[in-house]
Amino acid sequence: MDKKVNNFRRWKELKWINPAIDWEKANIITAGVDVGSVSSQAVIMCDGEIYAYASRRTGSNSPESARRIIEWAMEGTVMSLDNIHYKVGTGYGRVNIPFADRAITEIACHARGAHYMYGPTVRSILDMGGQDCKAIRCDENGKVLSFLMNDKCAAGTGRGMEVFAELLGVPLEEIGERSLQVEEEPEPVSSTCVVFAKSEATSLLRAGWKLEKVMAAYCAAMAHRVASLLKRIGVQEDFAITGGIAKNIGVVKRLEDILGVKALKPKLDTQIAGALGGALFGKSLLEKRLK
Repeated sequence: MDKKVNNFRRWKELKWINPAIDWEKANIITAGVDVGSVSSQAVIMCDGEIYAYASRRTGSNSPESARRIIEWAMEGTVMSLDNIHYKVGTGYGRVNIPFADRAITEIACHARGAHYMYGPTVRSILDMGGQDCKAIRCDENGKVLSFLMNDKCAAGTGRGMEVFAELLGVPLEEIGERSLQVEEEPEPVSSTCVVFAKSEATSLLRAGWKLEKVMAAYCAAMAHRVASLLKRIGVQEDFAITGGIAKNIGVVKRLEDILGVKALKPKLDTQIAGALGGALFGKSLLEKRLK
């Protein structure tokens, strides 16, 4: 495969360590590892505070992806897996994480992680992941009350956006901003399948549409699909978005316009929400065991 073309679907991989925390003085160290279909994240917490996190692309092997991401998060810390008292696996590959003490669904973990990231006022959460979208309602403790999921097609997901970026020859991280650079908002692409959406976008380009207009049509289509999911479950404020697509301002802005609700501004990387929730669950479970 042409390396230049393949790079268009790349997104920024991240790693961060909190310099203010000395993990060796922590009483409880927990970790959440989220192995998704497109990306994997690891979050390490010391006494309930984020110590380190990492986010990178998922490989073809879930156990190996899990091990690689937790090792990258620990890199440069002198920490090892043995130093982590409780580890929770979540995401698409959660049952294949060999070192996890417990596997918990990504729905529960994203709700718990969003509650920590955005605060206890969050009631509605949209997780826009690599292969599906989830609309979640939670209470003041981050406990899931109800949810709906759309996993029928990749057109409304991160993987669909990657395919689109590759088709247009535009870096993935530029699509959201450039999609807003249109004088008039076009009609959304009509196809609900990523294969047909790709074909439709190709036809629009051949018809003379500018790249920005095609991007706007695709971002609008994605916003309309996830909005219908949220409307079915009922959007209550405060509203928050997790997952990689939360970084696409073109989709987020259009979604806000459709719903008439502003999404809370994230204070942390939205892709780590699931792993963060896993680490928080780990702390609660360990404390329960110790009691």
